[in-house]
Amino acid sequence: MAPTRNETDLSFLLDHTSHVLRTRIAAALGEIGLTARMHCVLVHALEEERTQIQLAELGDMDKTTMVVTVDALEKAGLAVRRPSSTDRRARIISVTAEGAEAAGRSQQIVDGVHREALGSLPTNEREVLVRALNLLATGHLAAPAEGDRPARRARERAN
Repeated sequence: MAPTRNETDLSFLLDHTSHVLRTRIAAALGEIGLTARMHCVLVHALEEERTQIQLAELGDMDKTTMVVTVDALEKAGLAVRRPSSTDRRARIISVTAEGAEAAGRSQQIVDGVHREALGSLPTNEREVLVRALNLLATGHLAAPAEGDRPARRARERAN
């Protein structure tokens, strides 16, 4: 006999909707030959000069995944690695002109997927959802709990 649930299964709701949203973004970006990671690197590298390590942290990628992602961007002619002007050991990811165009297209695609998801809600509930999620992400759920067996993030399981 399973115990009675007294609360909404928030974990399921957040995991499921996040997973479906990620799959829709991946499919949409795939149409222009990009992955979500490639999009993330391009957009964040365009914002300001960032090292490969900084971009990996922003994109929640391990070193190996970051190297593979940047290799793919270089092969496609969308980005190049260059030495940092302040740290000889570090590599800056520079976006090419073609990469900047791809980042613009990919951002439009991601924005469209987000707009479509929010558009499926009644107008008066869209702002409420976004505001509530922002409050959770910057408040009570801003940082993971420490423990002996930390929960793995969904994208870590997928690799």
